[in-house]
Amino acid sequence: MLNHYLELAAREDVLLLTFVHGWHHSAKPQDTNISRFRTLLEQVSANEYRDSSRQKRQRRTVLGVYIGWRGDSIDLEYLNTVTFWDRKNTAHEVGRQGVTQVLLKLEELVNIRNFIKEGSPASTSRLVVIGHSFGGAVVYSSLQKVLTDRFIDSRQNKNYQGSAGGFGDLVLLMNPAFEALRFAPLFHLSQQGCRRYLRDQLPKLAVLTSETDYATKIAFPVGRSLSTFFESHRNMTRHYCDRPGSDGKRAIKISQGSADRTAIGHFEPYLTHSLTAKSAGDKTTFDLLDAYQHWSAADDSRPGVFSTVDLNSHNRTTARNPYMNIQVSKALMDGHNDIWGRNIVQFVSELIRMSTTPKEVYELMLNKQQ
Repeated sequence: MLNHYLELAAREDVLLLTFVHGWHHSAKPQDTNISRFRTLLEQVSANEYRDSSRQKRQRRTVLGVYIGWRGDSIDLEYLNTVTFWDRKNTAHEVGRQGVTQVLLKLEELVNIRNFIKEGSPASTSRLVVIGHSFGGAVVYSSLQKVLTDRFIDSRQNKNYQGSAGGFGDLVLLMNPAFEALRFAPLFHLSQQGCRRYLRDQLPKLAVLTSETDYATKIAFPVGRSLSTFFESHRNMTRHYCDRPGSDGKRAIKISQGSADRTAIGHFEPYLTHSLTAKSAGDKTTFDLLDAYQHWSAADDSRPGVFSTVDLNSHNRTTARNPYMNIQVSKALMDGHNDIWGRNIVQFVSELIRMSTTPKEVYELMLNKQQ
């Protein structure tokens, strides 16, 4: 399949979505995640058809890659609930040992036209990676060092190129099951110097966790408390950013032990946004340019750039920080496996549209607006 995709991407621009499943799921044809992922691909494809027509550009072919791994070590209902910690360890191992190479190969695939057609316009091919539950742990373990290195390389006086880098064009983690301490280096790097992010900065990583995901909210810290019982921790002195620049810093104390025991989506000090459902009367049409200019919702007076949800800032980072840790209301995601609801999929598809639209298109729209 990848060889076929490679040949296709060498001829034309593509939009590639990759999904990594979580606990109790697999790559079996009857798995519900497969059918739901296909539905998401259909929605993204429909959006691409409409957007390319309105923007008068070549339509990209939407491709999907579903990455399967052994989400259960015991294939017996109810009994397989005891595999939580075994699967967590396996997820991190799978991520470090094999998935990094796969994802880098996919990124190379979407960039192939930039290499084989010297002097031609830059490719508009884009890559989105989605991981759910332990699949989120797989994805983050595979990309943690890549994300950190690319962010460092985008800083001023260190091969500065303007916008902060990431992996592909967007990484989405849905109810991920890994500890907040793993996210700490990236969170604090993004806060360093209370960096001012440029107007063309797009989201690079979005973590979405349901407030009622009890698997990661209750079971996770219980297990982590047992496994880290003999480990020593300390408090870390860090800061939030009320505004860009050194005078925007607000010092905070963060418990390293608490971060090591709490899942990323439930560790309050690292939450940057909340996501809530709009009331029926407040729903609106998604405006791509408006979302591009105001997506971070750092201005609390502008939470409504998405059609069915409000993205509300906790005012802990500067505007357009590309790494978001979002707590999602029960009305949108109720529990660990409720990631395919209509409004949350609509938000995800709009976030994908915003992150994968070529910057040249935004520049044209801005010029027309002036």
